[in-house]
Amino acid sequence: MSRTASPLDVTLPRVPLGAWTEAAVDWATDTLGPFFDGVAALVDTLVRPLTELLTGVPALAVVLVLAGLGWWLRGWKFGLGTLVGLGLVAGMPYWEETMSTLAQVLVASLLSLVLAIPLGILVAENRRASAVARPVLDLMQTMPAFVYLIPAIFFFGIGTVPGVLATVVFSMPPGVRLTELGLRQVDREIVEAAESFGAPPWMVLLRTKLPLALPTIMTGVNQVIMLALSMVVIAGMVGAGGLGDVIMFALAQVEVGSGFEGGIAVVVLAVVLDRLTDSIGDRFPSARAQRLAREA
Repeated sequence: MSRTASPLDVTLPRVPLGAWTEAAVDWATDTLGPFFDGVAALVDTLVRPLTELLTGVPALAVVLVLAGLGWWLRGWKFGLGTLVGLGLVAGMPYWEETMSTLAQVLVASLLSLVLAIPLGILVAENRRASAVARPVLDLMQTMPAFVYLIPAIFFFGIGTVPGVLATVVFSMPPGVRLTELGLRQVDREIVEAAESFGAPPWMVLLRTKLPLALPTIMTGVNQVIMLALSMVVIAGMVGAGGLGDVIMFALAQVEVGSGFEGGIAVVVLAVVLDRLTDSIGDRFPSARAQRLAREA
């Protein structure tokens, strides 16, 4: 018995979005090969020496330096906690992997902020640029993290470089958004007072807006580092090394013990980096002034 055709039985044309994407990637690979080679060389030049430095220095020295930094920035309680936490990590068999992950996080965060902060300034000062950037940032923040690994593999192959570059793209949006937010929250009357003295726009930006926006910008720095740490672990899927490899191997082999040790190392590293960057932001004079104003 044949089914009566329904008016809703309409075949929609297929949009070859995947084919277009593959064509764009192929074109970029063929045309921009020297550029990608230069980017890969830059990332490798930054990551490799830092990794060798962190893994070459005795673990005790690294633990003491970070614990002393935590003591200075947040007090003896956090310094002691850092000493205990990193001492625990140093006592596990994955200290070199932890330092490799730290090097990747620092380099990825640095590159991300080098791109994110100027872009945040641009979108804060230009409404049209803000309107264009907003949907792009929304797309970047809602895209699954694993998707970023696909073009990284196409352009840079397997290894540390694609993992770091995928991390850079993944962690950029909060840096852009919070830089824009900090600049837009600066009191308009303060800006007008600076302009009334005849200061050019670039000086108003550098001497007035940015110092007042620094606490919010530092919150963006904190978020960039946290996202970079989470993505670097995922980047273990493409052979980026570090704790990502440890966790992925433990997952594949169902080794609960090594997976737990790798996870603890990630947690300790995340807590230390989070608290340290948060403390640095609180030490700016503008942050102290705003805190005193809220308390008053």
